[in-house]
Amino acid sequence: MKKQIRIYIYIIGLILIDQLSKVWALSALRGTEGIAVIPNVFELSYLENRGAAFGILQDHQIFFVLITVASAVILTWIYRRIPQTKKYIPLRISYALIMAGAFGNLIDRVFRGYVVDFFYFKWIDFPVFNVADIYVTVTMILLLILILFFYKEEDLDFLNRKGKHGRDNRN
Repeated sequence: MKKQIRIYIYIIGLILIDQLSKVWALSALRGTEGIAVIPNVFELSYLENRGAAFGILQDHQIFFVLITVASAVILTWIYRRIPQTKKYIPLRISYALIMAGAFGNLIDRVFRGYVVDFFYFKWIDFPVFNVADIYVTVTMILLLILILFFYKEEDLDFLNRKGKHGRDNRN
């Protein structure tokens, strides 16, 4: 039970980092030309994103809220099935990062009507993003590496209702 509470404290901490960075961006960057950290390469540039990744599905905030809540329920169901052993720490970290990223942007959508983005790689004209987006991207890369190179198929049997030996894996 103590480990279950700890993960939610980590998630809240990560969300706070995201939200504080956005408060800073709102106060320091909104209405400015931005800050060139590395001229013509990397800037801090304020943007109000009313869509999803790369600005797709503009102004569909209700859709994003519903998808985020549904995803959080499914991911929490999966998280609760992860065995509490050291081998699965990377999956628990992935859960914390993805939840923090999802809820960091959800907070923006619900309370502002848009997501605050401010990191911009001008050199490659990469879409502007934020800390919550970094959490989600790192999680996807981490999960890809874990699934391709670390976990074997039988390591993920906990995802099935019944494991390979026919036993019920429900907690």
